[in-house]
Amino acid sequence: MTGYGKAVVTYNEKKINVEIKSLNSKSLDLSTRIAPIYREKEMVIRQNIAKELKRGKVDFSIWIEKDANTDASTINAKIVENYYHQIKDISVHSGIPEPNDWFSTLLRFPDVAAKSDMEELSDEEWNKACEAIDQAINNLISFRKQEGTALQKKFDEKIDNIEKLLASIEPYEESRVPKIKAKLIDDLKQIPEVDYDKNRLEQELIYYIEKLDISEEKQRLTNHLKYFRETMEENQPVGKKLGFIAQEMGREINTTGSKSNQAEMQNIVVKMKDELEQIKEQVLNAL
Repeated sequence: MTGYGKAVVTYNEKKINVEIKSLNSKSLDLSTRIAPIYREKEMVIRQNIAKELKRGKVDFSIWIEKDANTDASTINAKIVENYYHQIKDISVHSGIPEPNDWFSTLLRFPDVAAKSDMEELSDEEWNKACEAIDQAINNLISFRKQEGTALQKKFDEKIDNIEKLLASIEPYEESRVPKIKAKLIDDLKQIPEVDYDKNRLEQELIYYIEKLDISEEKQRLTNHLKYFRETMEENQPVGKKLGFIAQEMGREINTTGSKSNQAEMQNIVVKMKDELEQIKEQVLNAL
């Protein structure tokens, strides 16, 4: 969701500047700073941004730069003249001396010099402003796509690592049964004068092994890894969906860890958790 876009277009003596930035957010959180002349179009601007960007904490700004000659303040001659006569009358009736520098005195009074922000927005200017807005949004989307490509490469790398770690569990899993059986028999031998039913021992051993079996967890995790890859290829926003799949992957990895009764297997599970945690951190930046 991270992105940045800027565009500048010229209309008469104006430069129309548009800047748009986005960061991670669960939904679209849009804040705007709009030049006074375009404020009547705020709803249209918001709708266009929401249609294109979907999610993210978005900051949008549009402002105008004018030529210094056209942007100068206007002096209201009638107000200046009115202040001048009032001061003259006060001086005559009160005996207070007239100011030595009339202009510096008069120009400090309210409303003598003011910029007029009450411009009318023409269709032609609005079309130019829309051109700048569209360019800025497209630039931000291009930025997001570049970030997304790098992110997908990172996800593929982490998924590959989890698949390799999952495969590396198999040799330890296969060696567990004889090790568990040998340990149980050795433990029984440590108790003197105890006879045991070998058939019953086999039954208990089968029950114990079934409780530790991780075949289903491995299969489900494999399916989730495959589904994660497939989802990344969808031509639509999939950030939330990827987050849900990552949660399911975490459940299977945690269950595998709880059933692992060998240090080697538990070490592999810890490494898988580390890879998954990195996926979860980065998936927050996926649209």
